[in-house]
Amino acid sequence: MTEQPTAAARQATRAVLRTVHTARLTPAELTAARALLDEAFDGDFSDLDWEHGLGGMHALITEDGELLAHGSLVQRRVQHRGTSLRTGYVEAVAVRADRRREGLGGRIMAALEEIADRAYVLAALSASDAGAALYTARGWQVWPGGLAALGPVGVVPLPEEEGTTYVRPTAGRSLPDPEAALLFDWRDGDVL
Repeated sequence: MTEQPTAAARQATRAVLRTVHTARLTPAELTAARALLDEAFDGDFSDLDWEHGLGGMHALITEDGELLAHGSLVQRRVQHRGTSLRTGYVEAVAVRADRRREGLGGRIMAALEEIADRAYVLAALSASDAGAALYTARGWQVWPGGLAALGPVGVVPLPEEEGTTYVRPTAGRSLPDPEAALLFDWRDGDVL
């Protein structure tokens, strides 16, 4: 007797994953992604948060023309022990509320991690309490060292980001030394 797939598994197989650069997204796709993020974050996804997720690669899952899940990977520069690390930074990950717990978030992350493994020295992200379980289940680790940003007036310590910033070594690499801080490039809004 063969085991029958669950309804969620049947739905997930109809859901199509696509990766695409921001420049190749249509205005309708950008609008749908922004709407999904606004809904997923209960209106607490700012214009700057949206801006942070643009200019890199996007993973999108659609079904019958409807956007179910989204995430993006953008390049950041992170200094560590005098070296500038090309870092893939995960942004704007969300799954439509009625389609959560079907593995769609894991599919989005797998696509972004594959890109990070091929293109970056390090992968990083900042996680909400709600999203942390997804990342830790996939092997992401809370950065145990210090965090700072190189701002307009010099180095700005970011102690409030400690415990919410996760890193993942990319293929064949190890994590940086946690005895030295990660110094992120500056950006408007939330630096991490």
